[in-house]
Amino acid sequence: MMHAAKELAPVVGSEAACAALSLPRASYYRFFEEKEAPGEPVCRPPSPRALLPDEREKVKDILHSERFVNHAPSQVWATLLDEGTYLCSERTMYRILESEGELRERRNQLRHPAYKAPELLATKPNQVWSWDITKLLGPTTWSYFYLYVIIDIFSRHVVGWMVADRESATLAEKLIGETCEKQQISKGQLTLHADRGSSMKSKAVALMLSDLGITKTHSRPYVSDDNPFSESQFKTLKYRPDFPDRFRSIEEARAFCQRFFPWYNQEHRHSGIGLLTPETVHYGRADEVIKARAVTLLRAYEARRNRFVRKVPTPPVLPSAVYINPPKNEEALH
Repeated sequence: MMHAAKELAPVVGSEAACAALSLPRASYYRFFEEKEAPGEPVCRPPSPRALLPDEREKVKDILHSERFVNHAPSQVWATLLDEGTYLCSERTMYRILESEGELRERRNQLRHPAYKAPELLATKPNQVWSWDITKLLGPTTWSYFYLYVIIDIFSRHVVGWMVADRESATLAEKLIGETCEKQQISKGQLTLHADRGSSMKSKAVALMLSDLGITKTHSRPYVSDDNPFSESQFKTLKYRPDFPDRFRSIEEARAFCQRFFPWYNQEHRHSGIGLLTPETVHYGRADEVIKARAVTLLRAYEARRNRFVRKVPTPPVLPSAVYINPPKNEEALH
C-alpha cells in the first residue's frame, strides 16, 4: 500500500493519494523518511511550550520533596494551584516522572510479604491450641456479645472460653493466662494459633505469650482454612437446635455456653477423633475406651457372625497426628 501511494503521489499529490488509499499521511511520511535515512533519528526542534531545563528540575524537586513524595501528580498540581502556584500542567508532571522511570511509584512503600501457610503438628494434647472470637447477636440490631474460645486441636477439647461485651486484648490476655495455668502449661510446650484479628495480634498478648514461653502463629490474611478447628467448633455451637436467634442479655449468653461446653467436651462424639469425646482424648483415656469398644464389637461378632460379612468389626481409631496445613510431601506425614 505504501508503494502504491508513492506511485500515485506524483500524479494527484501525497495528501490525495493517502486519502484515496485510507492511509494516514504521518505513516506515509515516516515510512519513506526511514527508508531514505535508515538508522538516523529524526531530530525535531523542541516545542516552544516545553519547560526549560531549570524549570523541569524545579518540578522534579517538588515531586521528590518530603511534602509531595507520597502524592499523585494530580494532587500536587491541585495543591500548588490552591496555593497560587502554577509550574506546569498535570500531564507534564506525569511526563517528567515517566522520563525518570518513576511513573508507577517514587516513594519507599510497604511491600506486603508473601505470607507462608502455617504448618502445625500436634501428636498429643496441649501441644497446639487454636483460639478465636465469634459474635453472638444481642437483643437489638447491631448489638453483640463476644465469645472467646480456646480449643486443643489434637483432642478438640475446649480448654478455655469466655463471653464478654466487647472484643479486648486485655480480656484475651486474661483468658489465655488463666487457661495456661489451669492446664499447667510449661515453657516451650505450647503453640497458640489464631487468625489476624486485632486482639490476636495485639502487643499485650504477644508479650504475655513471650513471657510464658508460648510460640504464636497466625493465619494468612483472608484464608479461613488456616484456622479450621476454631471455625468448625463455632459451627457446631451455632447449629445446635437450642441456639437462639438472639440473646436477650449477656447472662443468657453465658448460661447457654455453660450448658453447651460441658456437652461438647464430655458428651459430643467427634468424628475427627474416632468418635470419642474431647475430654476422653484430652485426659488420656482414649486407649481404654477403644479397647472396651473392641471387646463389645467382638462379643457382638461371636454372637451373630452371619451379620458380619468380612471380618471382626473394629472401632474407629484415634489419629496419631493432627495438622494445620499438613505438608504436601506424603513422606513427611510418616
